[in-house]
Amino acid sequence: MSAINVYPQRPETDARAESPLHHADLPSLVGKGRKNPGVTLREKKFLGHLTLRGNAHDPAFVSGVQQALGLELPVALTVVASGEASLQWMGPDEWLLIVPGGEELAAEQKLREALDGQHIQVVNVSGGQTLLELSGPRVREVLMKSTSYDVHPNNFPVGKAVGTVFAKSQLVIRRTGEDTWELLIRRSFSDYWWLWLQDACAEHGLSIAS
Repeated sequence: MSAINVYPQRPETDARAESPLHHADLPSLVGKGRKNPGVTLREKKFLGHLTLRGNAHDPAFVSGVQQALGLELPVALTVVASGEASLQWMGPDEWLLIVPGGEELAAEQKLREALDGQHIQVVNVSGGQTLLELSGPRVREVLMKSTSYDVHPNNFPVGKAVGTVFAKSQLVIRRTGEDTWELLIRRSFSDYWWLWLQDACAEHGLSIAS
């Protein structure tokens, strides 16, 4: 195996970990508003985010990824998942791997071992982004007034993922269930998205899940 410096990026200290929305007053909304809220919002905190780059036309790369992760390499505009891990197509030679917090180093090592000798890139981007999960019967209505992208089930089935304009900025929308969607957002925009979603969900009722 070629010499690559791979090291843990979660320091084993007493330092307090803070998610992008750690300062947002999320608990203050719990139990308020409608009795049967149409939208439930949850920040999926402290997950490991890794970008992977390689040649999707190389059978050795495709099989190596599946061997390392137990996930098939997704095709354009799709995301595949197994348990809490997911792999999303981001471009012709780029994918985003999300794993439970603390497992990113092991995932990177498995990828490098399975893809040894190939021209690849694996970068830990966990600190720069986060996932917001929106679930409930009125989520699609919120998305419809936030983005011009067609989120009708015929155009946006479960398992689809797209980067698009959302409330005048850019993010990634992922549909992970019939009434469950995820927004992949940059850390620097987390406050903006949180304020936007509070307003956009108000008419449907908003609940906050931990």
